[in-house]
Amino acid sequence: MSDTIFAVGEATLLVMFLGVPAAFVCGSVLLAACSGPPGRSTRGYRHHLVRGAVPAAIGGVALAFGAWSTHEDASYDGFGFFAITLAALLGGHLVLLGLGPLTSWILEVLGRRTGRLPLPMRLAVRDLADDRARTAPALATTTNATALAIAVMICAVALTAQHRAEYHPRARSGALVVNTFTAEDAAAVWAAVRRGLSGAPVAQSFRQREYGIFRPDVENVDLPDLEQVHPAEIIGDRALLRYLTGDPSTPYDEGTAVVVTSDHVAVDKVTIEYDLSEHGGPSATKTIPAIAAAPAAPHTQGIFLPAKVVRDLGYHLEPEELIIDPSLHRTSESERERLEDDLDDVADVYLEQGFQPPTGWRVFVGAALAVALAGAVAATGGTAAGGRAGRVLLRVRGGSTASLRWFAASRAGLGAACGTVLGAVAGCAVGLSLAWPLTAATGDWEVVPRAGFDTPWTTIAALACGLPVLVAIFAGLSVRRR
Repeated sequence: MSDTIFAVGEATLLVMFLGVPAAFVCGSVLLAACSGPPGRSTRGYRHHLVRGAVPAAIGGVALAFGAWSTHEDASYDGFGFFAITLAALLGGHLVLLGLGPLTSWILEVLGRRTGRLPLPMRLAVRDLADDRARTAPALATTTNATALAIAVMICAVALTAQHRAEYHPRARSGALVVNTFTAEDAAAVWAAVRRGLSGAPVAQSFRQREYGIFRPDVENVDLPDLEQVHPAEIIGDRALLRYLTGDPSTPYDEGTAVVVTSDHVAVDKVTIEYDLSEHGGPSATKTIPAIAAAPAAPHTQGIFLPAKVVRDLGYHLEPEELIIDPSLHRTSESERERLEDDLDDVADVYLEQGFQPPTGWRVFVGAALAVALAGAVAATGGTAAGGRAGRVLLRVRGGSTASLRWFAASRAGLGAACGTVLGAVAGCAVGLSLAWPLTAATGDWEVVPRAGFDTPWTTIAALACGLPVLVAIFAGLSVRRR
């Protein structure tokens, strides 16, 4: 039943994040097709502009409102934030909807402003404008696909930077951690780890079975960093101390605590306040000798207590985590997968590899750019030498193949540029606006300030300029004089 619910949820998300943009893109292409027939009157000239500018302007206002409403480094939650984010996403879709008529309008503008261009380019632009019934829908596809690819690229870069800033390692880099298992399964988990990682030394941490008061404290030493460590106490054995410090020479004694901190301080004792009664009665205290040691990583700070000290206080301990020290054995991903299959939901197996940026969005961007390229080729190919403009060029230039190639390249390059440049501008506006609500902090957890990110301007410029050049070269080389 749970698998069915999960599958339904995945399908719903797929429809929301892929189906809805696809529907608006199809609507944009349809509007471009409806504005395809040439209209030389002033009313027809303005009609295409209004038809595209109105939804694009409404979408731009929604995007600006969403960015302004979520620009603060604060926690956003509830229905209001959901409504703002949904409105911003809808605004981005409306911008896509308006790109189709705007593409047709740009073609018509170019057709009216060709007086000073060289003859092949002039004929190429007029041919694009006069054949808008075919070129406008195809170039609208290029425009929308380019805008969608760039918007997704910018949002992905922003989210990656924010998630990297929010990432907190759960262990030392390269360490394998096995946890979230019950006391009854501890022996089976231990045997599985030994079997799957034969010869690898295993460090073990413990937790108290009782829920009474247990509060170790360092006296007469100001250690603000220790207050940020959870849990404050780390109970374990010699192998765990070596994992925490990364130094095998750190002294270990079953009756001595070790304050693992990056602060250079002198520590001589630790006081433990404890109460096993679980009724809120008076607590007892015990003072044990302590030393200080540097941590192997910032997040391994805490107060290390040998297991014998805690057991002597009357607590019963049970295993909490099994850790493979990366300085003694570097666990591979294949070993982790085998161990995870062996435990089969009995325990959680985690290999700390640092922040891993998502890459799935690259596939989507690549597919969108392939659609953009196909639209540009479909809009500008096939009629270079056989169309009316091509026949005019043959008569004027005496049938020169070089002139035909120049004409075909100009026609293809200018047409593709109409789509990619407009799409790049729209994609930047949508992506930079959506980056604000998508990176906003939600919930009651600690608010992480927004991380700065480098907008991939070089990649965007390369896409906007490189695709028209690629299409122009392809069109010029494919010309065959008839």
